[in-house]
Amino acid sequence: MTEDTWKNYREKKYSKPSPLKGIRVLEVCTLLLGPSGPGILSRMGAEVIKCEMPPLGDTLRSLVPFGYFFREQSTSFIRPNPNKYWIGLDLHTPEGQEVFRELAAKVDIIEENQRPGVMEKWNVGYRQIKEINPDIIYISKTGFGQWGQYAEENRPSNDGAAQGMSGYAWMSSFPGQPPLKSRLYISDSYGALMGEVAVLAALHYRDRTGKGQFIELSQVESIMRTMSWIWPYQHIIGNRAMPAGNRDVSICPADTFRCADDTFLALAAPLPEEFRGLCIAMGRTELADDPRFADHLTRLQEENAIEILRIIADWVKTKTPDEVECLAGEHGFTASRLYTIKDVVENQHFRERGFVAEVDDPLLGEFLDYEFPVMMSRTPPRVSWTIRPVGFDNEYVMAHRLGKSEDEIKRLYERGALGKWADVRGRRPSADWDGKTGLIMKRD
Repeated sequence: MTEDTWKNYREKKYSKPSPLKGIRVLEVCTLLLGPSGPGILSRMGAEVIKCEMPPLGDTLRSLVPFGYFFREQSTSFIRPNPNKYWIGLDLHTPEGQEVFRELAAKVDIIEENQRPGVMEKWNVGYRQIKEINPDIIYISKTGFGQWGQYAEENRPSNDGAAQGMSGYAWMSSFPGQPPLKSRLYISDSYGALMGEVAVLAALHYRDRTGKGQFIELSQVESIMRTMSWIWPYQHIIGNRAMPAGNRDVSICPADTFRCADDTFLALAAPLPEEFRGLCIAMGRTELADDPRFADHLTRLQEENAIEILRIIADWVKTKTPDEVECLAGEHGFTASRLYTIKDVVENQHFRERGFVAEVDDPLLGEFLDYEFPVMMSRTPPRVSWTIRPVGFDNEYVMAHRLGKSEDEIKRLYERGALGKWADVRGRRPSADWDGKTGLIMKRD
């Protein structure tokens, strides 16, 4: 049954309908927290119009790993921005604000992550847009929300600040070591995901009642949601929850161990049959009946946990990951080597499933990317195109979404409401662009 459901999934998904086809989104977002949410919807088939301030646009265009640009574009910019329409719209100008309101009247969702009060200052805040589109779903994403002390202080935030102020970085370190910020933008990505859960719920509510609503998201509060056991533990016990490195303090044994070849392996065996299987694999069957390790709750006691983890560590460092994984399969506990990024990219399993896939973009050419991590048999997510320079789709959006004439579009340029990319890396097309490839002339 499973095989029939997913047969030729990769080949067929571009011929199947998208789950959010017909939903329109207007985005005024920058960096990662803001754009990643509409990027989820655009993969699901929503039409997303991304508004950037010309000529430089989204700040993320300049944030590149190790200073590397791919065909003049930031590789960090690709992931949160697939399938979008790109307009350069200056919301400081009255004409730009009017164009935004015209677009807002035709969309289902507006997403923004400016600082509190900025959209209102530009005359395009929720209450102002609600006057022309009462059914609008409007989400504002900030570091600390739209109200409260930090919002009133207009305190800036980013992923690192959110990891720090939520306690996430503190809990991610090893005992006695400095806090460890994740190099991945976990607060941005998870916050964006939480925001889109709310947006989709609001769409469902509107389908039932006909009413839109305002959604407020705090990046810091979102990442706190991942820290599952910490808050009740802190409140009930009264002790400060301390960092524990890779050790799982709710499951024992569960930790990351160094192997004989100096690679690492994650191992867990909490259930009785799993722990006994691990003891058999280690040649230490007596440990399964040792009073210190007789049941899971006993093993979780600090002194016992430290001892059994030490025993396992001494055993694993005599083995290769292959040997431990083989024994895990034979004896019923969990063990998996820690993959490098190179290992993931070259992994045959991910390739066969199409998760690691080649993207052939009309403007950027071919490159390797991760697919959306959810498959849908009838309405699959997909990427049709990726990022574009600032204002790349100005003419298309103005003509085909607002019905503006060439003269009207020309006047918007003359008055500074519309603009295009600056001639700098991260903003401009690649040097070999022919001036036509990738342009949307007509698409509905």
